[in-house]
Amino acid sequence: MKFSTQLFFYFILYSSICLSQNMNEGFTYLETGKYKQAETFFENILIRYPKNKTAKLCYGRALGLNGNGERATTIFINLLERYPQDFEIKLNYAESLLWNKNYNKAKGYYKNLLEENPNSFPALLGYANTLYNLKFFNEALEFIDKALLTSPSNLNALTSKKYINLGYANQYVQNGDYKAALKLLLKNLQLFKKDIETLQNIANVYLISSDFSKAEATYKSIGISPQNKLTSLNSLALVSHLKGKNKKALEISSKAINYISNKTSESLLQQTKERYAQALIWNRKYKKADILIQKLNNEYPNKNWVLSLRASLNIYKSNFEKSIIDYNHILKNDTTSFDGNLGKANVLKASGYINEAYKSAENTLVFYKKQKDATNFIKQLDLSFTPFLETKFSHSFDNGNNEADAYDVRTEIPFSTKFKLLANYNYRTTSNSVAGLNATTNNLLLGASYQLKNNLTLKGSFGVTSSDSDESKYSQLLTDISLNIKPFKLQNLELGYKRDIQNFNAALLDKQIVQNNLILNYSLNTNFNLGWFTQYYYTWQSDENARNLLFTSLYYNILAKPSLKGGINYQNLSFKLQVPSTYFSPSKFNAVEVFVDLIKDEAAAKNKEWFYGLTAATGLQYIEDDNGLSTYRVQANLGYKFSERALINLYGLQSNIASAVANAGSNGFTYTEFGLRFKWYFLSKPLYKKYKS
Repeated sequence: MKFSTQLFFYFILYSSICLSQNMNEGFTYLETGKYKQAETFFENILIRYPKNKTAKLCYGRALGLNGNGERATTIFINLLERYPQDFEIKLNYAESLLWNKNYNKAKGYYKNLLEENPNSFPALLGYANTLYNLKFFNEALEFIDKALLTSPSNLNALTSKKYINLGYANQYVQNGDYKAALKLLLKNLQLFKKDIETLQNIANVYLISSDFSKAEATYKSIGISPQNKLTSLNSLALVSHLKGKNKKALEISSKAINYISNKTSESLLQQTKERYAQALIWNRKYKKADILIQKLNNEYPNKNWVLSLRASLNIYKSNFEKSIIDYNHILKNDTTSFDGNLGKANVLKASGYINEAYKSAENTLVFYKKQKDATNFIKQLDLSFTPFLETKFSHSFDNGNNEADAYDVRTEIPFSTKFKLLANYNYRTTSNSVAGLNATTNNLLLGASYQLKNNLTLKGSFGVTSSDSDESKYSQLLTDISLNIKPFKLQNLELGYKRDIQNFNAALLDKQIVQNNLILNYSLNTNFNLGWFTQYYYTWQSDENARNLLFTSLYYNILAKPSLKGGINYQNLSFKLQVPSTYFSPSKFNAVEVFVDLIKDEAAAKNKEWFYGLTAATGLQYIEDDNGLSTYRVQANLGYKFSERALINLYGLQSNIASAVANAGSNGFTYTEFGLRFKWYFLSKPLYKKYKS
């Protein structure tokens, strides 16, 4: 609390002795906050007049206000032994308990004082401030209002009420009641118009509740005053970042850097440099950020805010081990550090150390109860390991008169952060109206996934497919095994084996063609928005045929929110044997396309919010030695997130790429599919938390 409730000078009696000893100079020191001078002054008075009660009282106050609370308490206790009924000494003793942060004892003592004198302004004010420090905000407001009835418009009391409202509002924010918080903060503006602290808190509430427009407007109003310009700019840069406008954030931060002067306070100077470094990181200007952070580390060695900047930079660069080192250093300096605890949790999660990430996030809440970011982190982590059920209905057709209706349901049931059970069921009907063929398939797969190491996960499923067509009826085994590896930073490698049946249409189901697929998936991200994905299939089939399939994609991330990327795809397909009357099986097939993706991912969508995706692509395809044919591909989805546990989306796609259909001639082939998907987390939390003893 930035006010002094201790200035009870009106209750110091100006007796004839006081006047004769001329202590007005000492009183002035106390009133003007020159506590060291006051301490020296009254110490000298007491050398001459050791029994002067008023001098001892003032000396005790000077000591306490100068940071020597325990010595002050001793003086007041000695005075109370001599003057046990002196109410003024009792008030000073009560206040000394506040200086020493002995709030529980102060609460009881002030309560007794108010029983003795219910209308004592100092007692009412002191009791209100005690309740504030104990975070009994509602009661604190009750007694500060009583104090103001006793002494209307008293500045100390009004200041106390301001900080009580700020504390009470912060409590509401922590509990997620932003409306109640704003109500209290707006009351503060009635007490102190254009109060900067109150405006900052109002803006922060808007920021936390994602009302970025109002947050921005409030921060701009703060910046009208030249002395608050830097504070405003630093905050506006953060708002721009949260709105996904990182370029604008850097522009604002650069302006703030140029606004620094020799009159800028040290704390504001540090805040401005910190925000500028963050803005460089947000914009992936890693070299500049690195140089700046090195300079800051030389200026402010072993300072947590600088270490946090370096840790954050290394997170963006996926140098997780280096980030961990810095976060551990931060926690060594201060075990309660918010950045240290939650920052470390984020790095551990990204590195695959899930249990450790939980511990670090939970440790954050030990020091910052109900803190929104830490709470949301744990919620999202919980959601990743909460059992869910996903269903999908789809209808597809091509211009070869093939149609299919499918129903899929899959579930994942994690039993720990490392182990989960998997299940998938698919029912599909296919038909060809020209050939008069019909068939149904039932696929059931059961399996499990286990994280062997933080960067190594094994997944396997086994099952059976049952096919029933006009000409045949049979069952076959299904297998899907994969090993996911993260060999180096920003890289993912998946090796797999899959056994399935060609089931695109009824004619293929009749032939009972078993496919054995060896699969390699590789992805590479970079620190400069460029990405690469490659997929390779080698397939040998029960009809003595074999297939090689290569797909590779090079893309550039243009925007982060929503995700906008563009790139080029290449596909190469070849079969050992050509059986075009049975299925598309060229000896060589090549396709190149350029594409654009615009995506607002469902994971990024908030509750009761829409998400979407749109892909458009065009290019050329070459079948055997034929001339190139133009291609197109359009995909779209639109979904709605009802809550953290339930979402739904519609999707559709159409393509004229020959490899998308079973039978393809030289021209005129198209494939279309649309469907409805629903995902539901049928438990409110992970099993290992729900049934934890």
